[in-house]
Amino acid sequence: MADIQLIGVVGCGLMGSGIAQVAAQSGYEVIVREVNQELLDAGMKRIKAVLDKDVAKGKINQEDYHATISRLHPTIELEPMADADIIIEVIVEQIAAKRELFAALDRICKPQTIFATNTSSLPVTEVAAATKRPDRVAGLHFFNPVPVMKLVELVRALSTSQETLFTLQQFGERLGKTVVQAQDTPGFIVNRLLVPYLLDAIRCFGEGLASREDIDNGMKLGASHPMGPLTLSDFIGLDTLYYVANVLFDEYKESRFAPPPLLRRMVLAGMLGKKAGKGFYDYPQA
Repeated sequence: MADIQLIGVVGCGLMGSGIAQVAAQSGYEVIVREVNQELLDAGMKRIKAVLDKDVAKGKINQEDYHATISRLHPTIELEPMADADIIIEVIVEQIAAKRELFAALDRICKPQTIFATNTSSLPVTEVAAATKRPDRVAGLHFFNPVPVMKLVELVRALSTSQETLFTLQQFGERLGKTVVQAQDTPGFIVNRLLVPYLLDAIRCFGEGLASREDIDNGMKLGASHPMGPLTLSDFIGLDTLYYVANVLFDEYKESRFAPPPLLRRMVLAGMLGKKAGKGFYDYPQA
């Protein structure tokens, strides 16, 4: 593997802060960038809160805590990314925004820098085409919450080189993740299999097949799933599920990917799941 020491993370929201934290805990120096100071402060506060809980639970000690924080270098500028060895993009799920960011990074970063996008549904090849280094661009799709979830999907665009894949595979493993490789098709592995399952559960509920509790308990106890599909949909966010389903349906034109009417109505009503306090279940807000 190439000598990877400095990691850039563009975006310090829920996913970005988790990726930055895990990278710093794995011994990397990490530049974390957000578009303004308020969002940056919120992201850093989130990282410290997670680490505080880990200290309280005895998972890490104070020395580990301070060492991790010392490796994090927050900024609201792109220029500090110039010398990064790997940059992971974790911004809004819009192809135009990602292409604009990668084109800007392409102009300021050293030629060897590898770019990775955390997209869960957009074509990596289209993002890579915005750069003059498409062979050094791939997908690196983490799962939420990043410090807990052990999987990373490594996505090969049409232009991604074998060397880039090898470096990112080794990097993901050093983060303590299991890395699975997928081709650049919508949904990759997990969402292509998971989304139709969740949509079917919503259809079953909407058609009155069973109660929400019985659908969830059926899959938990009958299929040994740790969480029922309606609860999982709430945790993912019904707006996110609706968006990804539409992306998959637009690509494949298969009915199993079509969002059911109930999902659309719930999104329009602002019933987005756990983050909104109400979805298929109610969630008390702090």
